[in-house]
Amino acid sequence: MTFPAEIVGAEGLKFFGRISASISHEIRNALAVINEHAGLLEDMTLMAEKGMPLDAARLKRTAGAVLKQVQRVDGIVKTMNRFAHSVDEPLKRVDLAETLELVVRLFGRFAAVRQVTLAPESPLNSVAVATRPFQLQNLIGLCLDHAMQSAGAGGTVKLSIAPLPDGGAEIRFGGLGVSALPETPLAGETFQALLGATRTEVSLRVESGELALRLPAQIGGDT
Repeated sequence: MTFPAEIVGAEGLKFFGRISASISHEIRNALAVINEHAGLLEDMTLMAEKGMPLDAARLKRTAGAVLKQVQRVDGIVKTMNRFAHSVDEPLKRVDLAETLELVVRLFGRFAAVRQVTLAPESPLNSVAVATRPFQLQNLIGLCLDHAMQSAGAGGTVKLSIAPLPDGGAEIRFGGLGVSALPETPLAGETFQALLGATRTEVSLRVESGELALRLPAQIGGDT
């Protein structure tokens, strides 16, 4: 089976840029908070130099707030590093639970802006498949966009993985609003190209408000 590599490549660049911009925005927010607390620490230092007693409790709270943001940035960078390395190997055996959890973290900010809760099943079924990791993440991201739009503000998108008898698996996006479940994004050229790249089938279950991606246990290396 072949797929339009140019479309997949162009969408991949767009996806990588979108995620990189979101990550940099999160880092900038954390740095802004650190800068604010650094200013407070500087103020306290100046006050101490003028002979005013240090407020130990306030100093501890401020230092703790800085440490919290440093830990936040560390987590963001680790996620970014995992995402960046997803392009290292065009074809690779991956754990779908780890892949889905990574994409959910990458889309956390988008979900917050839309006021949608992303709720992965706990624990997610661990199923390993041989696929194109980056294109699969891109495909899951498009499905999440579609699911969040359908769920609407205040909604919850439920995420789960179901093993299949043939060794493949289904990634399911539940909690979608049935009356707001447009098929148009799923019929688009880009979405179809990514389905072809990952040999994935999609089904839209209007009755249950669910979208499902059906992945094979492995795909070939042809383009």
